[in-house]
Amino acid sequence: MNNTDYSLAELLICAAAEAWRDDGELLATGIGPLPRLAASLAKDLINPALLMTDAEAFAVTEPVPPGPRKGYVPLVEGWMPYDRVFSLLWSGRRHSMVAPVQVDRFGQANISVIGSHAKPKAAMLGARGFPGNSVHHPNSFFLPSHNARALVAGEVDFVCAAGFNPDRYVNGRPPPGLDLRLIVTDLAILDFEGPDHAIRVRSLHPGVSFEQVQDNTGFALVRPEFLLTTPAPTPIHLAAIGRLDPNGVRRSVLKGDPPGNPVQKGVPL
Repeated sequence: MNNTDYSLAELLICAAAEAWRDDGELLATGIGPLPRLAASLAKDLINPALLMTDAEAFAVTEPVPPGPRKGYVPLVEGWMPYDRVFSLLWSGRRHSMVAPVQVDRFGQANISVIGSHAKPKAAMLGARGFPGNSVHHPNSFFLPSHNARALVAGEVDFVCAAGFNPDRYVNGRPPPGLDLRLIVTDLAILDFEGPDHAIRVRSLHPGVSFEQVQDNTGFALVRPEFLLTTPAPTPIHLAAIGRLDPNGVRRSVLKGDPPGNPVQKGVPL
């Protein structure tokens, strides 16, 4: 395998892992298979100081592979009940990457309902921990399908997580713990580094144009002067991902497990 042979899922894992690069010693939480593997890759190759759980009740020395453990025994460092998790959460010592159904131009996120809350078209998880998490510690987002239903015009249908919307600030001030980092999608990496925290395109995945990203977004994106291409996984990254995901869970997340490189898709560079 060379560095032109990788899947889109592997590209996203590597890109998402960068969210935790400069975090130091805090709890890394990835919600969903690819964010979980991204957090695992971050601890394995980028920031070994990250704290990680076994997704059950223990802090572990090394990331635990998702899926069947097939005899694998986690290297447990200590007991990690809800009380300890919430102590980290409330003190700002966690960075989670979550997978909302909708995100708007303010970074407000929705996992509760589609349509009116009084009479929704679809009911999902409810707000759950999003309100408190969004104002206490850093958060990033993962959207496996970049389209205008996920990155919506106007506000999300139900605001579960706070964002940079001054009309919703209490006493005109943003929550002191509000810290939104990256939005990782199947087309691009976005951040909140535009004017007044406007959502900006940080990098485009190989073979994707800015126009394609904008056409699939419900609001205007900030285009930087120089557009970067999302870096391809190196052989070291791919070997680590294979070790962290021996069950191949990553291959089941994106429909058809598409390739991540235009050369693999038959598109000239």
